[in-house]
Amino acid sequence: MIDDLFSGPTEDELAAIEAEMPLIEAEMLLVDAEIRVLTVEGGPSPLDWRRLRRAEQRVLREMAAFLARPAATVRAA
Repeated sequence: MIDDLFSGPTEDELAAIEAEMPLIEAEMLLVDAEIRVLTVEGGPSPLDWRRLRRAEQRVLREMAAFLARPAATVRAA
């Protein structure tokens, strides 16, 4: 029982994480862009807004690609 807690992720769990990484990375870029828009001194520039829109679009693309994978791959994540 204790050994199971400290054995680390299984190969299946690592594969599920790997399959979800593009979506996770896209979401992290979106959070970075949102923080920039909310905190930039003097207000966001047109480039900041463009970065935010692109990050939103990337999250949508990655989510669609992730959900389009076979159900067994998505369920493992």
